[in-house]
Amino acid sequence: MPALRSKPLLAHGKRRQTIVESLLTEIFQGRLRAGQRLVTEQLARRFGVSHTPIREGLIELAGIGIVDLFPNRGAIVRPVTARDVREICHVRRILECAATRSACGRIDLPELHRLAEGIRALTVEGTPVADAPGSPKTFVQQARVLDSRLHDLIADSCGNTYLANELSRLKTLFRAFRDVAWQHDQARNDYHRIAEEGHEHLAIVEALLDGDGKSAAKAMASHIRSGVRYWSRSMPVDGDMQSHAKAQRRKE
Repeated sequence: MPALRSKPLLAHGKRRQTIVESLLTEIFQGRLRAGQRLVTEQLARRFGVSHTPIREGLIELAGIGIVDLFPNRGAIVRPVTARDVREICHVRRILECAATRSACGRIDLPELHRLAEGIRALTVEGTPVADAPGSPKTFVQQARVLDSRLHDLIADSCGNTYLANELSRLKTLFRAFRDVAWQHDQARNDYHRIAEEGHEHLAIVEALLDGDGKSAAKAMASHIRSGVRYWSRSMPVDGDMQSHAKAQRRKE
């Protein structure tokens, strides 16, 4: 596995975030398998950091249910299956729909208009030309930025600190699912889902601009439901994950 090193001048919180995002991606891509141990000392050498951000990152991963922490054994990767994705998306739908309803009327309108313009520009462009240098990468990066901006804006504007904090706690997990699914599509030059999400985002934004919280929440629910099967298809089959986890435990 190639070494991924953090930049030495990154702030402490940014180092931890980079570590968490990297490990999540590897788990969801199957490069770190269920039952595999994550050893603090090895990870610290690999990322070029002290043990502290590694431990904090593993605690964060345990908090969102991706690893188990055991005394004297460190962190063990948990099985993450298509069923887990569906259940996580169910929780996400409940939280984000509530946030969307609450944010309606509170949200910054100029920022919403700017967001709508960005989404429209991307959806009008449609899918990138596969043989245009840099075009697919730019398209995906723009879509990622707009997706994050929309969901962050809604959470920050919902007027409920506890709800906003819970969405913030889980957003790294949500975005890791998103990025792995998009990488899956990008590797196949398939940008249909990414463009489709742009239309779903626009429906949410336009409802918020109209001051229609009910329609905005309905559009958010539809957006999250339609993404479940795309996220799920990038996850290993449940039985394969469980078998691998049992094999790893027998070795230990």
